[in-house]
Amino acid sequence: MARIQFELPAQFLFSTEMQIYISHVNQGGHLDNAQLLTLVSEARVRFFKHLGYRESDVQGHGVVVGDIVAQYKSEGFHGETMRVEMTPADPNKYGFDLVFRMTETASAREVARGKVGVVFVARGERKVAAIPEALRLALFGADPQTRPLA
Repeated sequence: MARIQFELPAQFLFSTEMQIYISHVNQGGHLDNAQLLTLVSEARVRFFKHLGYRESDVQGHGVVVGDIVAQYKSEGFHGETMRVEMTPADPNKYGFDLVFRMTETASAREVARGKVGVVFVARGERKVAAIPEALRLALFGADPQTRPLA
């Protein structure tokens, strides 16, 4: 199987910091792969909160994860503080990717990178819905190649 190669954007719209707890560490003594997803999920919730939304109510729509890809660059260890940076990318009718980079704050060592595909759903119907227009315009502008908030 070919290794995942993932390019990062030049800048990120949002960043947050969080500590690796002992519950995030596996028997090998480093950040567990499932717990990486937990930290990225927490960062995603904080991203939407930064924009003024809850994931359960983004202009009347909920947010679900459609897919995720991660590439490890180094190990993360108990007690280290991670900075998770995120930026929206690759919009489509129903959602966009949240590109992320996780780095250890003291050394700036990159731990992981990847992206989370978010999809909007109509809350009452639980069916895929278009990105709320005001959010799409705020994140991507009229031209998806530009990002007014970036």
